[in-house]
Amino acid sequence: MYAVMRRYEGVTDPADAGRRVDEGFVPLLRQVPGFVAYYWVDAGGGVMVSTSVFEDRSGADESVRRAADFVRDTLGPLLPNPPQVTAGQVVAAG
Repeated sequence: MYAVMRRYEGVTDPADAGRRVDEGFVPLLRQVPGFVAYYWVDAGGGVMVSTSVFEDRSGADESVRRAADFVRDTLGPLLPNPPQVTAGQVVAAG
């Protein structure tokens, strides 16, 4: 499995961002081959973190492309700063 974590800082409206992600982005990710799970977390203080899990790297790479497009097209004003993106193979899971 592969996972991608994105950390967004300076989020201006976490509740609205969460609603938009739930209604618009999650359905897009579920269409990516190899989709396993997705989580959008409000870490407080204007920080939100997403975690996407896929069966293979190609799904994870596609999620990065779709996330960039979705943020640009739908979340731009709410997420004014580019995310810190970390991706890699899952080596342990519970």
